[in-house]
Amino acid sequence: MSHNTFGHLFRCTTFGESHGPAIGVVIDGCPPGLEIDAAEIKLQLDRRATGKSRHTSQRREKDDVQILSGVFEGRTSGTPIALVIENTDAKSKDYGKIKDQFRPGHADFTYWKKYGLRDYRGGGRASARETAMRVAAGAIARKWLNVNHGIEIQGWLAQLGPIRTDETIHWESIDDNPFFCPDPAKVPQLESFMDALRKSGDSVGARVNVVARNVPAGLGAPIYGKLDADLASAMMGINAAKGVEIGAGFNSVEQNGTQHRDEMTKEGFLSNHAGGILGGISSGQDVFVSTAFKPTSSLRIPCRGLDTDGNEVQVITTGRHDPCVGIRATPIVEAMLALVLIDHVLRHRAQNG
Repeated sequence: MSHNTFGHLFRCTTFGESHGPAIGVVIDGCPPGLEIDAAEIKLQLDRRATGKSRHTSQRREKDDVQILSGVFEGRTSGTPIALVIENTDAKSKDYGKIKDQFRPGHADFTYWKKYGLRDYRGGGRASARETAMRVAAGAIARKWLNVNHGIEIQGWLAQLGPIRTDETIHWESIDDNPFFCPDPAKVPQLESFMDALRKSGDSVGARVNVVARNVPAGLGAPIYGKLDADLASAMMGINAAKGVEIGAGFNSVEQNGTQHRDEMTKEGFLSNHAGGILGGISSGQDVFVSTAFKPTSSLRIPCRGLDTDGNEVQVITTGRHDPCVGIRATPIVEAMLALVLIDHVLRHRAQNG
């Protein structure tokens, strides 16, 4: 069994490789009647795109999305929606030197062990290029959620390396800088940090937070369909993700029960350490998720590795890579939250009417 499909009632199957002719997604189960066009999807794709600043990979893809099916006269028809994006700026020759080498920290070795071969061009299927289609599908999901339930989804960069960025949050400023940083005063510090990091040839990790507001109570199902479990799985399915927290997350370890429990009054909850989910079911509070992304492993700094014959070699990765993958992760995290929520809304509707 291959695992390229995500969701139960709102199902997304992505296809394509980083340096193949195109990438795409087939969405099955989208309710009919939603007004959507390629321009709306493109808005979200542009937020994720590389080459928009000196702090990301300089690969410049147009990301013009084609709607091949499932939309008639500007509305979803209820039939499968097929979206395709052509790859127009792949440079496969950059990877010729590592076609017989395994890059440490990458999926090269594990893909080779699983399949007996691998697409070494930009990581092939393991490349974050695939996430463009999650964002495209997420654009449809988040609009349906907003139109039908008023759900609003907002992500932001909470930490880049050692720099915390969200002690002060200006929601209106998040999309005004290349970092999705909620505090404009922190942007110059982030720029200086990334300039120095890029010159050193190294990389760094990041944390991205996302919140969904106006989520109705009752989404999710015990025991094996918990909303928070599906969210954790969705976020961990993003390239380079290494940790997920719901609500207070790992900070819960240091909290006492009297602090952590979210007391209730007639006016509502007094806190939200649970992240809007209790017993795997949404409580009606904001759903809050935080995801940690590891540092990029593709570096020009030499390192020790193995080749396909088991020999020790020196690995130097060329090509265009993000010095911090977390910088562009915000739209991806938002998309995965939207895909989980729309699936759970449809599942809840199917069981409870």
